[in-house]
Amino acid sequence: MTKSHHMKTQTTITGTQIHSAIYGFGVIGALIYFIQHAQTLWTGILGIIEAIFWPAVLVYKLFEYLHI
Repeated sequence: MTKSHHMKTQTTITGTQIHSAIYGFGVIGALIYFIQHAQTLWTGILGIIEAIFWPAVLVYKLFEYLHI
């Protein structure tokens, strides 16, 4: 008789990967929101830029509010 050995792979998810996923979902949601509300091409382009940078502004405002 031959024994078959099955390799088990273990997947670990680090905190960085989870934060990247949350940031990615936030950017996608912001893109959809800003593009839907754009009236012109330029407001659509501005919406894309805002969608990418809104988390940084949010954290800045939070730190400003907390006086950090």
